[in-house]
Amino acid sequence: MSGLNSIPDDVKWRLAAEFSAQLPALYDRKFRPVVGDHYDELEQEIWMEGAKTAFTIAKNLSLPVGTAQDLAETMRIIMVILFGPGFKSETLEIAKGRSVIVVKRCPLLSGEYDAGTEGNRTFRKCMVFTLTGIPQLNRNFSARFVRTMCTGDRQCEIKVEASDQKKPDQNKKV
Repeated sequence: MSGLNSIPDDVKWRLAAEFSAQLPALYDRKFRPVVGDHYDELEQEIWMEGAKTAFTIAKNLSLPVGTAQDLAETMRIIMVILFGPGFKSETLEIAKGRSVIVVKRCPLLSGEYDAGTEGNRTFRKCMVFTLTGIPQLNRNFSARFVRTMCTGDRQCEIKVEASDQKKPDQNKKV
């Protein structure tokens, strides 16, 4: 007998995540021609609001955010949860107070997008989400993109580091 319960949870999660990861591109294609240049501004606000989800997930799961390495790993975990198992990444501690999230595969980048205009549009979504999400997890840290697949690089590299003005709280949890 076939039914919802006969489908393994990991298959349901993968299919739901693949669909969800394509939604931004689908909305972009349909709404941009109607809304015009104002679309980017509206979408940026949506992704900034969406970044608040990162804080909620970290808090609910008691994920650590006190160090750059903790914060990078927590953000990587959140991205896998939100964007699905097709999001392949790792974190590297490059120095005390600095870590890097290395993204090797991103479901937001569909095969139909190249490093041209659509790639830049995809980058803006991810950039806003990440650059807003990191300081919401720990206001003493910031993030900066070093490389991006959306713009033609082999992988994404997102540097997470302590802000110059503030000293990190090493024991902080959300």
